[in-house]
Amino acid sequence: MINVRKDFPILTKVHNGHPLVYLDNAATTQKPYQVIHAMVDLLEHHNGNPHRGAHVLSVEASQLYDDAREAVRRFINAKYSEEVIFVRNTTEALNLVARSYGETHLHAGDKIVIPISEHHANLVTWQRVARVTGAKLEYMYLDAQGHFTEEDYAKIDDKTKIVAFAAVSNVLGMKRPIEKVIQKAHAVGAIAVLDGAQSAPHMKSDVQQWDCDFYAFSGHKMCGSSGTGVLYGKRDLLNDMEPFLLGGDMIEYVQEQTTTFNVLPFKFEAGTENVEGAVALHAAIDYLEDIGFDAIGEHEHELTVRCLEGMKKLPYIHIIGSTDPAEKTGVISFTIDGVHPHDAATILDSYGIAIRSGHHCAQPLAAHVHAEASNRVSFYIYNTLEEVDYFLSKLPLVRKQMGFKD
Repeated sequence: MINVRKDFPILTKVHNGHPLVYLDNAATTQKPYQVIHAMVDLLEHHNGNPHRGAHVLSVEASQLYDDAREAVRRFINAKYSEEVIFVRNTTEALNLVARSYGETHLHAGDKIVIPISEHHANLVTWQRVARVTGAKLEYMYLDAQGHFTEEDYAKIDDKTKIVAFAAVSNVLGMKRPIEKVIQKAHAVGAIAVLDGAQSAPHMKSDVQQWDCDFYAFSGHKMCGSSGTGVLYGKRDLLNDMEPFLLGGDMIEYVQEQTTTFNVLPFKFEAGTENVEGAVALHAAIDYLEDIGFDAIGEHEHELTVRCLEGMKKLPYIHIIGSTDPAEKTGVISFTIDGVHPHDAATILDSYGIAIRSGHHCAQPLAAHVHAEASNRVSFYIYNTLEEVDYFLSKLPLVRKQMGFKD
């Protein structure tokens, strides 16, 4: 088991007389001292507006920002640093692709194929592209265990221009066959857009091995700060796209009626950059790589096995999607017979346990599996087997407090 809890100050918090048990890591992760101190050091010693001045603070901020971009390039194994675009989050990255590529390259009769399990950020975006361009949005549905079927794969045909999917489902926690889906997309001439919000924190990213055309992820889900995300795009594709946002630093020359745009990556980074967020992401990458993704995966697998084994013993608990821990990345969504998910989350919160309740920004999936709302527990590097056991011990109390005898 990984032992890093001492690095995370928030884990000493006591709530309702109970130590905090934070099991909502798929929503956002907590921050270690190493990330917090990196941000404080920037603000105390190097705070300037990057790429906009010749004075020492601007130069130092520029260097830290550029160093962070290079760290991301290495982290995802991109070929060129200019293929790394800093954005606010995965949602903005996917909107950028949808607006600057999808709405300008698709036409009536084209197809966009996505799984029914996608987060709204990778679903509503493509609804609009379809509406604007006249393209058709088609869904890959899932079997009872959450897998794609051969019938689903066949939907990726010669009319398909975009295939967009999450490497790991934020609801099911299931790893998707990344290379298989991308190969099928490329075989028909489509581009592949990969949502890495739930994969980047938990498993090694390799955009060259996957051969994805775009890859998006968020810093706050991997021990970085909120407000910082990444869009990776193949250089030729990015060069062919119009900027998503217009303003300072993304221009080359501006005249009264015309403007020429800056080179990559600056063409897509309008306005003052979030240097604090980039520095935090750099520190988070260093922190996670020091631990190692093999160790992270083993740790989360052990927690997931323990939790699934305990939940399967409770007949009123129903797990959504696969119950095979080998297919999951520390995320388990479930329902409790007779108990609304919001009630379950509120009762567990009274014992200091933080979990997610709701539709998890995936309402079409919720409708598909006939669970309009559910609960979700999600683990990360600082969670322990003792916390899992504590959570399992409180699940029966949820039913009892709602008036059930079992």
